[in-house]
Amino acid sequence: MAEQRVVIGVDSSTQSTKALAVDIDTGTVLGEGRAPHTVSEGAGRESDPEQWWRAFGEAVAGTGWAERAAAVSIGGQQHGLVTLDAAGAPVRPALLWNDVRSAPQAAALRAGIGPAEIVRRTGSLPTAAFTAPKWAWLRANEPVAADRVAAVRLPHDFLTERLTGEAVTDRGDASGTGWWGPDGYDKEILDRIGLDPALLPQVLVPGAPAGVVRPGTALREGALVAAGTGDNMAAALGLGLRPGQPVLSLGTSGTVYAVGRKRPVDASGTVAGFADALGGWLPLACTLNCTLAVDRVAALLGRGREEVEQGGTVVVLPYLDGERTPDLPGASGLVHGLRHDTTPGELLQGAYDGAAHALLTALDDVLRAGGEDPAGDEPLLLIGGGARGRAWQRTVLRLSGRAVRIPAAQELVALGAAAQAAALLTGEPAEAVARRWRTADGPVLEPVARDADALERISDTLRRAGALQGAPAGDR
Repeated sequence: MAEQRVVIGVDSSTQSTKALAVDIDTGTVLGEGRAPHTVSEGAGRESDPEQWWRAFGEAVAGTGWAERAAAVSIGGQQHGLVTLDAAGAPVRPALLWNDVRSAPQAAALRAGIGPAEIVRRTGSLPTAAFTAPKWAWLRANEPVAADRVAAVRLPHDFLTERLTGEAVTDRGDASGTGWWGPDGYDKEILDRIGLDPALLPQVLVPGAPAGVVRPGTALREGALVAAGTGDNMAAALGLGLRPGQPVLSLGTSGTVYAVGRKRPVDASGTVAGFADALGGWLPLACTLNCTLAVDRVAALLGRGREEVEQGGTVVVLPYLDGERTPDLPGASGLVHGLRHDTTPGELLQGAYDGAAHALLTALDDVLRAGGEDPAGDEPLLLIGGGARGRAWQRTVLRLSGRAVRIPAAQELVALGAAAQAAALLTGEPAEAVARRWRTADGPVLEPVARDADALERISDTLRRAGALQGAPAGDR
């Protein structure tokens, strides 16, 4: 009888590390491990990278296969700035993607190069979420710490390097920095923000291994290590995504994306023109405020997250942490249309609608940027922690007008990383592994008539709010 071949895929996210042990041949999940992260609640959003490494070890050990897995790969939260000293220790806590303190540096970078030119070169208009403005913020606000930095990494790079000893990354995660484009690291941008390219990792070609597990880690010494990638790119791999299939992910952040048929270029900044983990592109739009913002509104109202009521005219823009799409880093939450007969359930439904509207409006731009017709009838793949919630499902159905498929597979970032690890052993493309595992299979919710009245109310409120917040006239 042939020996069972197993790989481990890891998702190092904002809130926790999840690890899956997966059978290469069948895609069966054989074991799972999880360990929490701590995120600061002060002026910004920060985490100690050392806790990610400890959580990685705990989560991998929790699968029960750490000593037997043949390969491993790590998907990690995008954009985070990890700064290391000459000994490889963090200089300071990592600045996370949802830390918006670098909004002035993002604005300066856009103005200095010009929106159209920076998008042409890097694929995206950098906001406070991107890594390049975060480095500029660090140099401006903590110059002593910046001077101690001997290496700059993204979260998944940091973990991969700890595992292998190799300073490498992949094109997918690198495309979210604001300093990488199809021609590699952009010297002018690096010069503008004062970052020596020698501090950055090597960008591997798709499919290349990062190295092997070195002694003294939670995994078997000598096991193969794939390049890993950013969390959105890993989830796209985990779904075995084909061009034009739209995805809406409901997590700490909300994202919409699709594999593009061409390189996306959107000078408005709504769509980030990311690379995928293969050789293609992953146009994507991201909002800071998604499930956590809606849950916070529910808590303020003293209601469960499913206790919504239809009707009424109230509009909620749940910008509790500023916002990325639209680019309003200094914004706060807004309630409009509140009346004497508005119920708590209607107010909570308004928060769902406001969060979903931002994503679904951006989805049309995502599909156009990738060369697709947004009027297509391809089912929307609904993933992430919120995808199991009935209130989220009904809201997306009502506002999208599309059929919605809910993949039965969970932890798609870790599954995508597992597919990437498996591809090192089988020689298949990583997305072909995921398709063979049938990870996108799941029930389909039939479409319903689009709620045009609610969409127009939200759009009108957003136009007014944008003007008040100083947003460009074209911002949604």
